[in-house]
Amino acid sequence: MCQLIPGHLVNKLAKKYGVQARSFTPWSHVGSILFGQLIRAVGLNDVCDALGAHSPKLAAIRAATAPSRNGLSHANKTRPAKMAQELFWEMLDHLQRQSPGFGGKTYQGFPRRFKRAIHVVDASTIQLIAHCMDWAKHRRRKAAAKLHLRLNLQNWRPSFVIIDKAKDHDSSLAQQLCAALKAGEIVLFDKASVDFGHLFELNNRGMFWVTRAKDNMQVRCVKKCLEKSRGPILRDDWVVLTAVKSKGKYPHFFCRIIAQVEVNGKLVEMTFITNNLEWSAGSICDLYKARWAIESFFKQIKQVLQICDFFGHSKNAIQWQVWMALLAYVLLRYLSFLSQWRHSFVRIFTVLRSVLWSRYQLYTLLKSYGTAGGSYRMLCAPRQAYLPGFG
Repeated sequence: MCQLIPGHLVNKLAKKYGVQARSFTPWSHVGSILFGQLIRAVGLNDVCDALGAHSPKLAAIRAATAPSRNGLSHANKTRPAKMAQELFWEMLDHLQRQSPGFGGKTYQGFPRRFKRAIHVVDASTIQLIAHCMDWAKHRRRKAAAKLHLRLNLQNWRPSFVIIDKAKDHDSSLAQQLCAALKAGEIVLFDKASVDFGHLFELNNRGMFWVTRAKDNMQVRCVKKCLEKSRGPILRDDWVVLTAVKSKGKYPHFFCRIIAQVEVNGKLVEMTFITNNLEWSAGSICDLYKARWAIESFFKQIKQVLQICDFFGHSKNAIQWQVWMALLAYVLLRYLSFLSQWRHSFVRIFTVLRSVLWSRYQLYTLLKSYGTAGGSYRMLCAPRQAYLPGFG
């Protein structure tokens, strides 16, 4: 996995951000945190003890050295997290140049009839330790950070990431996440990110948005597109906002769809809104359903790579670890792409973690390990039973 990172890249970024160290080099720092993510380390001692036990093998990886507990803690606290951030984006571009087809696999719930680029914007809360992290105070007895993300459903890759304290509301950063989007593209929001001023700006830029309406949204119907309910679609109307403050932010009318959606085996009534007045109500519901892709992404990042045990308490240390977790995710996805891995992300993570210090030809391993070389279905076919005396 380390060989996927160009040998000059980490040193180039270290010089850019003024990181100078002889005993614990920037390359050793990056490798240590990546290793901690792959073994699901619960603290600094786990990382330092494990790397120290494999010092000869570690030295073969571009002369990397095992850190001391204080050395790794100090590096996480003082070395700029901007370096880890730029390393992630540089690697994403590098892998795309190396293999132009990387990331071409779309989300399995992607609505095929839409030929436009579809982006999902959302945020996920990362719980922290309240009494150690005053910078991330979220509530009286809680501390948390937030991972704000824009995910491209066409290539299943993050396009924009912000890592900050959880105190800021999702809608306050949605404008930054959508700044680079182009006219004609589609963006999906959760209702927590709804800001009518931002939605009106997207509308003026020629973009299409789909989100859920907040429970207290006050509107007036100006046109009914559906006289009576049709299947799960209960209403399809053009509406305008009636609250003075909201109408000042979004003076135009938009489409509101009320539909019954199955959630955990039960039908739940949901209200969707969009600025596209031509799509059918069923298409709007299918688009919002595709928003679940980003929840799957957060689940893989937080549960598989286990972003819950941190190696430091400072904001800089938290950002270092989250950026390295994102980098580990991209490297694992790239390995699955090169080896044509047909099984789950969890499986490739557990396979590599189980043989982390063994000398294997990596791509041969991924194609032959366990049942990975076969398919999901059983390959054998039932034969006709033979009984004496029967033809």
